[in-house]
Amino acid sequence: MSDLTATAVACANIAFIKYWGNRDHALRLPANPSLSMNLDGLTARTTVEFNERFQADSFILNDASTTSKGEKRVHLFLEEIRRLAKSNLFAHVESVNTFPTGVGIASSAAAFAALALAGSAALGLNLTEAELSRLARRGSGSACRSVPGGFVEWQMGAGDLDSYAFSIAPADHWDLRDCIAVISAQHKTTGSTEGHALANTSPLQAARVQDADRRMELCRSAILQRDFTALASVVEQDSTIMHAVMMTSQPPLYYWQSATLGVMLAVQEWRRSGMPVCFTIDAGPNVHVLCESAVQSAVTSRLQELPGVQRVITARPGPAAHLISAK
Repeated sequence: MSDLTATAVACANIAFIKYWGNRDHALRLPANPSLSMNLDGLTARTTVEFNERFQADSFILNDASTTSKGEKRVHLFLEEIRRLAKSNLFAHVESVNTFPTGVGIASSAAAFAALALAGSAALGLNLTEAELSRLARRGSGSACRSVPGGFVEWQMGAGDLDSYAFSIAPADHWDLRDCIAVISAQHKTTGSTEGHALANTSPLQAARVQDADRRMELCRSAILQRDFTALASVVEQDSTIMHAVMMTSQPPLYYWQSATLGVMLAVQEWRRSGMPVCFTIDAGPNVHVLCESAVQSAVTSRLQELPGVQRVITARPGPAAHLISAK
């Protein structure tokens, strides 16, 4: 049998309404719906080759071997692809990120969205976007949002079949920018998978989940109407609520660093002075500073001057996951 190979690219995404906590950890069924924007240029490029000569799965990330935990996670995901394709072939996977890995910039989201598309295509599966999103969710919950393009909503669903993401607006709907203030490029000690498992130990998680539909409606409306003031209000509130849950979990998760808080306070001051800018923070110390394209240069310059900011990575709304090649 000849080798079965495919290469796919998928964007990272930044959640405006956060995913934190599962109601089913094995299936990664979320405790609440979420909403995000794909980040153009912040991508994972993943090549998957299935071959009868391989005796086991292997995984290379950024030209280096990964941890046993990472290899196991990829192996379990490949098992799901093999189950769908009714195949027993092992695979070799190589993935390269164009941005820092494991620091709260959704590297696992991009990686598993690309792996879902490349792996399924290599074995001849012709999955719909919804089916690809469901598959990607099994590897990393937020990966389901990196499958569709532009501005993306992940519906909770009642179970596995209807918990997937879809686009609510294309990438060119609103010319927003994400200016990521990199505080640290160190791999975080506690990853998102472990963090999700702690969510329900916080006394604040139930209130956060109960209010999620209200925040979703406000955020969805702000995006569709391109209302930055409304977006800023709900995005900052949602981010801070999630981190309050993290900080009150058992054990607590403190992702913020002193420079993180410095950026947050600066952004709020800039907005009070009339600049269309706001912040949101995923599971890490780095701050995603959202703004309209007209002020991107000014925002980037100001961020670079703040103490503790190592560099600034900028991105506009990004496309759906897509195949580069398949044979």
